[in-house]
Amino acid sequence: MILLALQGIQKSFGTNQVLKDVSFTLQNGERMGLVGVNGSGKSTLMKIIAGLETADAGTMNVQKGLRFGYLAQQGAVDENRTVLEELETVFDPVVAMERRLRALEEEMAAAAEDAEKLHRLGSEYDRLTRDFENANGYGWRSAVQGVLAGLGFTKAQQSQRAALLSGGERTRLCLGRLLLTEPDILLLDEPTNHLDLKAISWLEDYLQSYRGAVLVVSHDRYFMDHVCGRMGELLFGTVECYDGNYTAYMAQRAERFEIRIKAWQLQQKEIARQEAIIARYRMYNREKSIRAAESREKRLEKLERLEKPTDEKTVHFHFDVRRRTGEDVLMVDELKKSYGQRTLFDHVKLHLRAGDRVALIGDNGVGKTTLLRCLVGEEKPDSGTIRYGAQVDVGYYDQHQARLHNEKTVLDEVWDDFRRLDQTEVRGALGQFLFSGDDVLMPVSTLSGGEKGRVALTKLMLHKDNVLLLDEPTNHLDMDSREVLEEALQSFPGTILAISHDRYFINRFAEKVMVLEEGGVLEYLGNYDDYWEKVHRELPPDGSAPQQTRTALEKEKKKTREEAARQKERQQALAAAEAAVAKAEQEAAELEAALADPATYADSARAQALSRAYQQKQKEMEALYQAWEEMMEE
Repeated sequence: MILLALQGIQKSFGTNQVLKDVSFTLQNGERMGLVGVNGSGKSTLMKIIAGLETADAGTMNVQKGLRFGYLAQQGAVDENRTVLEELETVFDPVVAMERRLRALEEEMAAAAEDAEKLHRLGSEYDRLTRDFENANGYGWRSAVQGVLAGLGFTKAQQSQRAALLSGGERTRLCLGRLLLTEPDILLLDEPTNHLDLKAISWLEDYLQSYRGAVLVVSHDRYFMDHVCGRMGELLFGTVECYDGNYTAYMAQRAERFEIRIKAWQLQQKEIARQEAIIARYRMYNREKSIRAAESREKRLEKLERLEKPTDEKTVHFHFDVRRRTGEDVLMVDELKKSYGQRTLFDHVKLHLRAGDRVALIGDNGVGKTTLLRCLVGEEKPDSGTIRYGAQVDVGYYDQHQARLHNEKTVLDEVWDDFRRLDQTEVRGALGQFLFSGDDVLMPVSTLSGGEKGRVALTKLMLHKDNVLLLDEPTNHLDMDSREVLEEALQSFPGTILAISHDRYFINRFAEKVMVLEEGGVLEYLGNYDDYWEKVHRELPPDGSAPQQTRTALEKEKKKTREEAARQKERQQALAAAEAAVAKAEQEAAELEAALADPATYADSARAQALSRAYQQKQKEMEALYQAWEEMMEE
């Protein structure tokens, strides 16, 4: 059943038309993800659906009595209530029903001698009891506690006034309040912001079993993969829908783009051919040829011309190094950091070797950013040692971009650090990160979070450091830019230690996951999925095994690299097999079309040759199918 239908939605801000022709439907029980580059209008569209903005044109049809629940990126709470009270307000009507039930019980006890009154009170009591049960009257308190625990609120925080919460904690509180209202359609704008990995995993499970429909905007591709069964891409003011999760959408998107490019190229080729014929006819300058030319021109004018497929601009860059490090890159021993009476972490031991690719994860507030700041010298640890190996050049990406100077222009921010480069070279580097023309003259203070991140990445690329310490590098980047960053890190010849909540990103680059806890670091070999599987199977961390020798570690790293290479070869072979099958199917279809043409049989020799070729192609296809199936089984 269709709950929501949008048709031709348009929205402009001044001369900037954000939404041009948005049309799609949302079915009951459907979980749809909405993606698009930063500034494409995703949040604007969500606000229009929620009734907070009005469209300039178009229609929105919804089922009568439908309840919407909208989570903005910045939510509002009553600062005078505690965290627990803020969520309990959702059930004020249920509490009122419970009070009325208790009052009815007292009234029925007092009216024991009045049969008529007792009957009337009993009827009301029965009706109200049913309503109370349907409203989860007996389980709402446990539901509140479940949501609080799932979103990471401790028992101590439940009694804390909302006014004392951070911005991220307020957003989590708004999300909890919204989930408890159980609207028919959940509209979620970046719901995983400010959630740690445990809370995100809990939210995924919650939404997978949610009874209503969900429309979600998110940059968390792993979250989209696990929650969404349908995707919508907002591109150039319109929405195109895809069946499946984020990974399926990416594959279909590339396939559709390729098909459109080919269709456009074929049409352009045909238009050029027709124009050449028309030019030849006109060159003859005879009445008959001129009429033929005019006839073809009219047909060409009526032709519905395809627009050349275009994609949003994306960043394009890679990381390189000035020199190679020694085998031992970073050694940290018994590191401790406290603020007042609160200990963030203690007994932290790290050993990074050349070529390591490590993801650092942990609960919010455990001190991951502080640890990185200690490693780059911006914070001083209370105790412990930090030693870097030979020829190590450290590049640091700060998620808050505190190292940028707000008073400088984008051009000066980069050029002042690289005076050996001329302006053309600096502009060229910034151009790879989508800063072109007068964009480079904008003050840093006017940039968005994503733009500041791209300036910081430009500087990081130009430094050519051989060890990268990255603090949430995918924050504020759109999905296409994240894909490019992941490809750049995959080909980076140095060593990487990155803090991230982006599980898709961790899966793409990491060969090791380190979990920071108050009492130290737990180490797991592999990417995020490998780590998650080990945790769920209650396997011990890999770091708890006896210390391996350097030779053993080298063998292990070589084995990992070889397995990754074999996996890549298998994927390439599978892609080649699929391409061969597609080509054979196309050739078989062409032969079938020729054999189906009655004119073919006017030439018996040609008909026999086509028949033999078709039989041979069928055998070839059978062999290709078998090879493809064997690869799939592997």
